Amino acid sequence: MNLDLTEASLPVYEALASSVRLHVLRLLTERPMNIKDLASATGLSSAIMTMHVRKLSEAGLIATQMMPGKSGLQKVCSLAMTGAEIQILAGGPSGRKSHRVEIPVGHYSDFHIEPTCGLATTDKIIGSFDDPRYFWDPERTDASVLWFGKGFVEYKAPNYLLSSEQPTELVLTMEIASEAPSTNNNYPSDITFKFNGVTVGTWTSPGDYGDRQGKYTPDWWPAYTNQYGLLKQLRITEEGTFMDGLKLSDVKLQDLNLKRKEWTFRLSVEDDAVHIGGLTLFGKGFGNYNNHLALELFYMEAGGRIS
Repeated sequence: MNLDLTEASLPVYEALASSVRLHVLRLLTERPMNIKDLASATGLSSAIMTMHVRKLSEAGLIATQMMPGKSGLQKVCSLAMTGAEIQILAGGPSGRKSHRVEIPVGHYSDFHIEPTCGLATTDKIIGSFDDPRYFWDPERTDASVLWFGKGFVEYKAPNYLLSSEQPTELVLTMEIASEAPSTNNNYPSDITFKFNGVTVGTWTSPGDYGDRQGKYTPDWWPAYTNQYGLLKQLRITEEGTFMDGLKLSDVKLQDLNLKRKEWTFRLSVEDDAVHIGGLTLFGKGFGNYNNHLALELFYMEAGGRIS
């Protein structure tokens, strides 16, 4: 997980600013545990532990999953990442710099989706729910949230890399969740990521969150609809592809065609996915983080061209 001094990293810092939550993370380094076991280990009630677990989950530090137990379903918690790096100086102490592009969620260049689906600006729903035709509505460029049950959305970004700059890491930051009919915090969905036509990995979203209003979600937004997502960072490095520090695949930065004048990245829920649970993207004015999609390429100054 990459952190910096922007507000996008604030949820992680807030989640770590608690001795109880630090204790929970230490416990989860040993094994996954359910809410009841965590409460017992820390001397707290299950209700209080549930609030701590929610804070850690929203920050992307842990993952939760409903699993069968002795007396019915139980929420099992596990670590969602194993490490974090805080970038304090712009460019870092080694002189690392970056090209960053922020892309509103409605600025996709292509799509093919199936209901349930929809998109909205901060002021209104565009068209009507569950009608893919509105994904080509001219107002879609103003969308701050979109969702679909199956299919893909694809975005394009300019390549600002110079011949003297050697890429070291590509990072996609997004607020994302599943897409359940109405909402369901426990609704897994396998979301696949492609860059320049190369499948880099699949991450399973735990759910579609509607238990409370998103921090930036407008007041007029229906309470029965998706409210917020998880802040996730997909990183492609010279060692492989990672989601918040957990390795997704062996696809490396050098496997992508970074010489192209423009790059494409696609987020999809595939027909053959184990969990076909849809996808929701939150942009500025919706969700908990008030951010556009962000694609950032880190690089070092080099003497030659990209290899």
